[in-house]
This record gives sequence, structure tokens and C-alpha cells, in this order.
Amino acid sequence: MKIVVIGGTGLIGSKLVSTLRAKGHEVLAASPDSGVNTITGEGLPAALAGAQVVVDVANSPSFEDAAVLKFFETAGKNLLAAEERAGVKHHLALSIVGTDRLPDSGYMRAKVAQEKLIKNSPVPYTILRSTQFFEFIGRIAEESPDGKSLRVSDAMFQPIVSDDVVATLAELALGAPVNGTIEVGGPEQFRIGELVQRVLTAKGDKRQVIKDAHTPYFGAELDDKSLVPGPGARSGAKRFDAWLKESQAAK
Repeated sequence: MKIVVIGGTGLIGSKLVSTLRAKGHEVLAASPDSGVNTITGEGLPAALAGAQVVVDVANSPSFEDAAVLKFFETAGKNLLAAEERAGVKHHLALSIVGTDRLPDSGYMRAKVAQEKLIKNSPVPYTILRSTQFFEFIGRIAEESPDGKSLRVSDAMFQPIVSDDVVATLAELALGAPVNGTIEVGGPEQFRIGELVQRVLTAKGDKRQVIKDAHTPYFGAELDDKSLVPGPGARSGAKRFDAWLKESQAAK
């Protein structure tokens, strides 16, 4: 089966391409570097020719409110229209748990806009909403408004290792479209501030994390339900302690 992975050179995309190829499928890793550009439409007809499944894991190069909205709306419209013309049977997209709960976040509003385009398209679809990746926890501190004090939200979240997200995407890509949304998260819940502190400590960074309920996350204040998947969500297997120990050993 031919599968096209949009954003196939990123963290999730590159792993997904390798996983699907190992299962014997013809997989195209599509990105602007490979001549496939969802913003301009360049290369899309040739890339999608003969494809049964398209998996969209691409992300915006800018998180500024207007830019990220323009990216997901433009890319989504171009990609879905090209899929319809090519006769693609399944559009699978990676989104984020909590997108519809955080309207104050420009990034989350853009993801909601992307999801709406998918749902309104005639192409059969599956949307996988994932919680935050273990690999990105260190970046939460970097994105905080006060970089010196490492002030972060202390809301509850349920992060997941990227490999478990990839495994779920691969399973869904090889299955029938559900024409609905599936959630996946890690096996444990934590306070954001707690895990940011643990990642910094593991790196030898002695700064203390200031936990502040009013510190925005991608532009929005969180509560304890904002980033936690609902009942019936799928669960990854890798626990945070095991991942942290392995990631430090690898360095």
C-alpha cells in the first residue's frame, strides 16, 4: 500500500516512515525539502498519485497567531483538495489533546481550524489527538514568559513518549478511517512544573522552577482538565522515569 507522510522528516514523521516501511509498505516522506509543499501545492499531485493513505504530521514553522492559522488553513485546504482529486481513501492527521478547550491559544485555534477542514472534507478521515511528548517537556520552560526564573504552569497533564504516538499512528494508518477523533496519552499524570523540574535536574541545571497557575501555555491559562485526555483514550506504555533514564544514558 502506498502511504504519503506529510511532514515525513520531523520527529514523528521520520519515525513513522521507518515503521511503515518496516511493515512492507511503500512510504513517501513528503516535505518541502523533497519537493512537496502543501502551502504552494507544489509536488502534491505527483506525490499523491496512487496513494491510499495520507498521514499529516506537519507543523507550522511559526507559532505566531496569524501565521500558524494561515499555515494550517492553507496547507489543509490544498492537501485535502489534492487528496480528493487523487482518490485518497484515508486522511489521518495528528492533533493535540485539549485543542477545543483552549480558545485563548492562537496555536490551538489553528489546530481546531485544521480539524474542521478535515471533518468537512469528503475524504474519509481519522484525527489522532495526542498529549505532549516527553521529548518536548524541556521546551516548556523555554517557552515560559520569564526565561530567567523558569516560571511555568502547574496544571495536570499526561505526557507520552513519541514512539508510542508513532505506534498508534501506524496502527491507525493501516486500519479503516473512523471518521472521528481518537485520543492517546501516556500512562501517568503529572503536574507540568514537576516534570519540567525533573528534566532540568537531570540535565544538571540547578535553577528552580516557579509553579504559577496563571502562567500561560501557548497563550492560554490551563486548568487540571485542559491537557488531560478523556474517558476511553488510548494509553502509551512507556513511563516517564524509564524514558528519562534512557535519554540521559544515551547522552
